[in-house]
Order: sequence, then C-alpha cells, then structure tokens
Amino acid sequence: MLAASLARPSHPDQLYIGGHWITPSGGERLTPVNPATEEPLITVAAAGAAEVELAVAAARKAFDEGPWPCMSPHERAAAMRRLSAALAKRGDALDSCWLSQVGVPAWMAQGSSAATAGLLDYYAAMAETYPFEDLRPANGLACRYAVVVREAAGVVAAIAPWNGPLGSLLVKLAPALAAGCTVILKPSPETPLEAFLLAEAAEEAGLPPGVVNLLPADRAASDLLVRHPGVDKVAFTGSSVVGLHIAQICASRMARYTMELGGKSAAIVLDDYDPANLGPALAPLITLLCGQVCINYSRILVPRARHDSYVESLAAAMAATVVGDPLGAATQMGPLAIRRHHAKVMGYVEQGKAEGARVVTGGGRPQGLDRGFYIQPTVFDRATNGMIIAQEEIFGPITTVIPYDSEDEAVAIANASEFGLSGAVYTQDTDRAYAMARRIRTGTFTQNGREYDLTVPFGGFKKSGIGREGAREGLDAFTEIKTVFLPSPPAGMKPELTRFGRRVAV
Repeated sequence: MLAASLARPSHPDQLYIGGHWITPSGGERLTPVNPATEEPLITVAAAGAAEVELAVAAARKAFDEGPWPCMSPHERAAAMRRLSAALAKRGDALDSCWLSQVGVPAWMAQGSSAATAGLLDYYAAMAETYPFEDLRPANGLACRYAVVVREAAGVVAAIAPWNGPLGSLLVKLAPALAAGCTVILKPSPETPLEAFLLAEAAEEAGLPPGVVNLLPADRAASDLLVRHPGVDKVAFTGSSVVGLHIAQICASRMARYTMELGGKSAAIVLDDYDPANLGPALAPLITLLCGQVCINYSRILVPRARHDSYVESLAAAMAATVVGDPLGAATQMGPLAIRRHHAKVMGYVEQGKAEGARVVTGGGRPQGLDRGFYIQPTVFDRATNGMIIAQEEIFGPITTVIPYDSEDEAVAIANASEFGLSGAVYTQDTDRAYAMARRIRTGTFTQNGREYDLTVPFGGFKKSGIGREGAREGLDAFTEIKTVFLPSPPAGMKPELTRFGRRVAV
C-alpha cells in the first residue's frame, strides 16, 4: 500500500531547461493541494515569460543543431530505454504523486507508473522498425525513384491535463522522442509533480541537453508557449474549450497540432442485455477516477420498455460504491481533484434538477466526508438528450439515463452531440454490436465495457479532438513527410516492386 507521505522532487525550486536546473527569474510558484484533505502539498517553481523563452531556445538548439534528430533510431531507442529505467526507479514516488494530487484510490495508483512508463519501451521498439525511409518507384522523366522520408516535426510543446498527469505526458513524449523531436513538458499547474520527476529521469538517462525541458506554468505562460514561433507542434490533452483556443492559435501560424479533448460518450443498452448485470458493469466505469475521465459514459441509452429495471440496477450499483479516503483499503472512489471543479460539478447537479431531470441516487456530498472535494455517485433519469446535463461534459461521477424506442432512435441520440470520443453497446450479440459501432460517430467503441489500449489508435471525432495517440498513428503524428526524387536508389536501399498494388519494372 502506498504511504501517506508525498515523495518530494529533488529540485522543487528549479526548472530543468537545456540540460541544467535553473532558478526562475520571476519567483513564480505553484502549490498543488491534496483533494482529500484540502491541505497544500508542496510549493514548486513555475515558469514565467523568461523561462518560456529559455525553454524554446534550448529545445530549438537541440533540434536544429542536434544531435538528437541526427541520431539513428537505434541510438534514440537506447536512450529512451535508459529513460524508462530511470523512471522505474521513481515508481513509488510517481504513484504517490497521483494519489496525493488527484485523489485516486491507492489500489488504482499502486503500480500505475510502471505500466505508463512502458510507453517509452513500446515506442523505443517501434522506432527501430519504423519506416523513416521508404524507397518507391516514380514516374519522373529523369528520376525513376522517390524516397518518401518521415522526418521529425521539430520542437514539441507537450501539454498535459490534471487527471492523468504522467500518462498524458508520456503518450506525447515517447513518440516525439522516437521521431527525433525535442520536447517541452508543460504539466497542469494543479498537478506538476510527475513532470519534475520525469525531468530528473531525463537527466539521469543522459539525454542530450535541450531534448527534454520542464516548464510548469500558469495559463498566461502556457499561452506564450503555444504562441511561440519556435514551437513547431503542440500536442494537447484537455478540455475542448481550451483545445479550440490552442487550435486557433496554431492555425494562425500553421503550427502542427494534435488534440485529445472532451467527450460525452453514450453507452447504448440493447434489449437482450440483462438488467441485473447493467449496474455492476457500468458503475465502476462511471466512478473510475471520480468520473474525471474523458471517455466516461455520461449518457446511458436504454429501451423505453425496460427503462425502470435498467435504472434500478444502475442506481443500486452506483449507491453501493464506497466513497472515501484514497488510502482506505475499501475505497472505490476518492474525491474530485480540484476545489473549483467540485463547485462546477455540483452546479451541473443543480442544473439537471432545474431542467426537470430526476436524481435517482446521489447528488450531494457523502455523509461523514465534510472535508475534501467529495461527491456522491449520481444518476439522473427522466431526461432528454437536449438537456445541458446530456450535452456538456461534466467530468464527474454523474450519468444520465435516456430512453429510446428503436435502435435508429438510439443511434440518432448518441450522435446528437458535439463530441465523439468513446462509446459502447451492451448486448450479447457481437454482430449487432459491430453494426451499431459502425453507425456511431466516435473514435473508440466497445462491446460490453470500455477499453483503453494505446497499442491501437486513440482519439475522437468532432470536438473530441484532432489526430490520434497510441500505436503507429501516434508516432506518425510527430513526423513530417518529405519526398526526394532520384535517378537511382541511394546505397543500401531497395525499391518497392509494386505501385498502387500492381507489380512494376525497376
């Protein structure tokens, strides 16, 4: 079991920029708070405008002058594996940071960093086999060959949210490093500690100066980073509102970007699914991380004829969820992560009531938990898809049950959203499940559950984002494509013998 004490970074008063720990010139500070006790955890250094300039300059120099992008994929992979090993040494500290800053239960935090750090090993292996160079036949008059090259996109600003600080950083850092990019880590101001430990690991692993830079910052300094002409690509995870703001800035200067944003995912229950099984299947997914999960099932669509039995099952399972101290052995759900977010989520509860929806269970603070940002798992019914609680991302342990009369209507309701990140269908018939999946405009869809696997692409439609994280597609996103025409193949390259699927002469 994790200890209650927080592991401190080695350099809490400094930032890691250009291979050195430096003291910020403006004296900015961040103070994360324990959401279970409402007590400050630690005060750490934050970046101001001067440090934004230093970080971009360091990353720019490391990219433009090397050696990182000029190293072979095998050399970069070896350095990434050293970084993974250095992170593994800090596993308990990283797990403790997640528990203390976000309030996830100890059972969920314990060992979580080890699995997340595996992204570095995963992309290190991919770098060694990735087709950075692809020789193809061409139809040029003088040049019969084309080398299609994937080159590093450049300097990357990796911006992470507060709900999954380490994972959100590594799913950007790992493929960026594999591609040959240099990276500026910009954690959320509410959860900066993992990024400090990640910077320590980068130093221990001997990554060249400027390849990884640490820039915890408030919103003003973050905006300067996104606007900086020295940043080639922004990789962002967070709310759709902030994502749209960043996308507009990037578009104004043609900077590349990928976005993993919000969701309002629907779980569609078909009439062959046993109501008794629905609550136990869905409640753990809705309450995971206190509902602060972008792929949360916040709309449950059920056949109108069996509506009451489905609601009863779900409400009973949600009400039985054990809410409490993250360190408690029996705790299944801890608090919301941030004071202002707790107020926002409670505001949605009141909004749902005002709209005419009925609170079947929950809707308030758990009895006996007077301190901390706690909330009861909550189920609404008597709702329509047009209500605010059914359209806006709440980001809490709250779900809304909406009845439907036909599968066509269920599809229409599920798709009537600005978001398209995740979704599910609950049925025993895989053919019906796949047919339903193909009709829903969402980036991920699961039969009878919710899968999150970064060895396959992850991302969303519509306002849920642009691009994909995970798998090869996650590495593709950190590259630019260049085509080089040549009269003969370069030494050591063999041309493809097909063109548009047909064999050609070479």
